[in-house]
Parts: sequence; C-alpha cells; structure tokens
Amino acid sequence: MAIRPLDDRVVVEPLEAEETTKGGIVLPDSAKEKPTKGKIISVGEGRLLDNGQRAALLVKKGDQVLYGKYAGTEITVSGKEYLIIKESDILAKID
Repeated sequence: MAIRPLDDRVVVEPLEAEETTKGGIVLPDSAKEKPTKGKIISVGEGRLLDNGQRAALLVKKGDQVLYGKYAGTEITVSGKEYLIIKESDILAKID
C-alpha cells in the first residue's frame, strides 16, 4: 500500500534510536528516547496559497531530516512504523 500525503505533509520513516550510551551502557527499550531523525518516504503537493497556486516543499523523497520529538501522527503500514508530519515540523535537513 502506498501512502500519499496531502498538502504540505510528508511521510517519514523514523531511524532507529541509539541502543547504547556514549559510555557503552546498553539501554533497554523502555529507556530509549523517541527518534527525532528519519528518512522521507513520500511528500505532498505543497501548501495551497491564497492565489490558488501550490508552494513547493523544501524537502524531497530520500532526504534525511530532524523533526520535533512529539511531531506528527504515528501510523503502521504492513508492519512498518511511519510518521505523517507537516513540513513546518521539520527542523533541519541532514546533508
């Protein structure tokens, strides 16, 4: 099943959270923080402007991004976890 977000929303596949600390301590699942880094899987057409045109998104499919810890809506498709978030919730692109 393909997910196609609407307007200025994007579908992000969260990248795995760190499993060990810098000191080498292994973290259990309950102690891991929510990931804030992910890969964009799909993008919408852009926000609809007052003049009827669409504003182009600054991100594209395949970009790696940083987003807010509690941003978006979590969904599961075919057993994989994804987030649908607004472009404005993306904090930065990773080059």
